[in-house]
Amino acid sequence: MVQTTTIHPTAVVDPKAEIGEGVEIGPYCVIYAGVEIGDGCWLQNHVTIDGPTKVGRENRFYAGSCIGGRTQDLKYEGEPTYLEIGDGNVFREYCTVNRATAPGGKTIVGNQGNFLAYAHIAHDCIVGDHVIFSNNGTLAGHVTMGDHAILGGLTAVHQFCRIGAHAITGGCSKIVKDVPPYMIADGNPAQVRAVNVVGLQRRGFDEAAIRLAKVALRKLYREKINVSEALKQLEDLDDQGGILASVIDFVRGSERGIH
Repeated sequence: MVQTTTIHPTAVVDPKAEIGEGVEIGPYCVIYAGVEIGDGCWLQNHVTIDGPTKVGRENRFYAGSCIGGRTQDLKYEGEPTYLEIGDGNVFREYCTVNRATAPGGKTIVGNQGNFLAYAHIAHDCIVGDHVIFSNNGTLAGHVTMGDHAILGGLTAVHQFCRIGAHAITGGCSKIVKDVPPYMIADGNPAQVRAVNVVGLQRRGFDEAAIRLAKVALRKLYREKINVSEALKQLEDLDDQGGILASVIDFVRGSERGIH
């Protein structure tokens, strides 16, 4: 059955925008040329989507969201850059997501994310699936955020940092280095405090996997050895489920160092 698309008479939709089936565009929304909106999306009111931007299916945009705006990077000179958003995300009031900076570059947002009020995703970020941004969670440019990661309220992440899968930051944290998978980082500047045990339990990790995450925490942060030695010792351990391997790969790939 084909769903009906509804566009409020006060909304402004460029004829060159592509609107899917069953989309609801509310009062005073503005959709620019170069925008593709997938089936079943809902735009409450006063939502702006600029392009080139591709939005997947069943996304919800609340009042005042500004999606696909040009990068705030002062190096940008108007070249075509892109934003791609997956399926099933929720963008609450006044969220902002910017396109990339370099010609042909992409900002990418995955699936099933929950972005609370005033969250910001800057140019060239790559955001995974099932993430949560609490109110005013902010990513600078070129940040990578793994699946199921959570950004605490008022957390600010420095450009080029990475937040590992299943990691979480405390509210008002200042992230200037990478946060490894499964860890809790908190403070200004942040420090890794513990393993995200509750988050891992909610995601179905068993006790054996959580124990391995705790081993990684102990080797990297509690024992008086350097990072290289900690990784070497972790490599020598039995790694059921690949928990240690994901931490090792993440840390070895770090360019900014880890919190």
